[in-house]
Amino acid sequence: DYSGKMPYIDSSHTELLRIGSLDVDKGGTTIEQVYEAMSSVTFAPFSIYPEYLKGGGGHHSGDNEDQQKVPSSDVTLIVSVVDTYEDGDSYSSYEIFLNNLFSAMQAVNGGSCMDDHDTDPHVSMARGVKFKSAYHQEQYMYSANLEVAVWQAMYPKGTPIGSKGYASFPPGSRGNKQYVGYGNLYFFFDRANITKAFRPYRDLTDDEAAYATLYTSSDVSSYYANTNEIGFDYSGSGDGGGGNWEHNPYSWKATMAMHDMTDGWDLPPNCEQEGETFFGIPLSRKSDSSLQVSTSFQEQFNFEHIIDRNYTYIKSFGTNHGWLVGEQIGNGAGSIVDKDTAHIPIFYIGTTNPNMGGISLSNLIKVGKRIEFGTLYIKPAFVFIDDNGHIKLQFEMDPNSALAYLYDNLCKE
Repeated sequence: DYSGKMPYIDSSHTELLRIGSLDVDKGGTTIEQVYEAMSSVTFAPFSIYPEYLKGGGGHHSGDNEDQQKVPSSDVTLIVSVVDTYEDGDSYSSYEIFLNNLFSAMQAVNGGSCMDDHDTDPHVSMARGVKFKSAYHQEQYMYSANLEVAVWQAMYPKGTPIGSKGYASFPPGSRGNKQYVGYGNLYFFFDRANITKAFRPYRDLTDDEAAYATLYTSSDVSSYYANTNEIGFDYSGSGDGGGGNWEHNPYSWKATMAMHDMTDGWDLPPNCEQEGETFFGIPLSRKSDSSLQVSTSFQEQFNFEHIIDRNYTYIKSFGTNHGWLVGEQIGNGAGSIVDKDTAHIPIFYIGTTNPNMGGISLSNLIKVGKRIEFGTLYIKPAFVFIDDNGHIKLQFEMDPNSALAYLYDNLCKE
């Protein structure tokens, strides 16, 4: 596989209620409180209806403030929970569930970090996307929403979400695989880790089961053949209309080569794809967490002494990733529990797809083997916050050192 963006697991979901922090000392709610509250709540299977795909929203780099740059935007699928009614009920199943859920959370003394209303249902597809031009963005939005129109034709009354597969809760736990089924709700420790499934009190009706299994058990080609237009309004949602911008690779400058995990890159001439490949020095250390897997590459620096685990100084992060040198369970901000990926990047290569302006992995290995260099010495200089709000530990490099020699030869190769 070519190195494009980092290959994260599929963590697509729609959020119904944000619990927030799990640290009770900071206004959070513990997992045990959530489980206790949910044990007293029953619900019928919910059906989800796809509304439309939208862009816009921007992200954290400030790119949208500069009209000469390609704007950065998010891609989001807007969905809704269908109002269904059980026998004799005056309120929809979802309304009853929300009322009961908030009452149950209050009964277990849920923390103040929890939202006081349900989340507008949506599926975050991508963040910090940069299109080639306003025209390309407009064409993408049309193509994607035409697919949504097909889904609407397939599921005019929405569909329960689920599958016939099996999964472990929490992920990676052995001997704990459960049947997934349909219509469940799940507790997300973070978007990458589901720790518990909550099942509806009844099975699917015949109609619900028909919709839930339509895509896998039927020939749906007729829905595609008969859907030739979009019957809903998605204009004004970052579809590219009204803009006339275009990425100009020949205006690229070296200062644009910022490795920003929250936004797409501005690419130089003849480069058609982002990539994560680089030569560097790993500084990660082994973690005891069952949700993290990392290897000890160094025993010289303990970054625990220079990061703010207790949130004494830091209020929040700009993304749902916290400390990239390794997060821990119970972190106050409830960030994704990433493994320790601490490193010193020396030379960024980008994509390994030669057809998109990159260098193949086999050739990179040959380059690495060809260069002979001495022992690499590094010296920590200072911690600082750059113009993008990133906390970094700066290292010094002697221009006459083996590290400088290595960098120079990588450039030449």
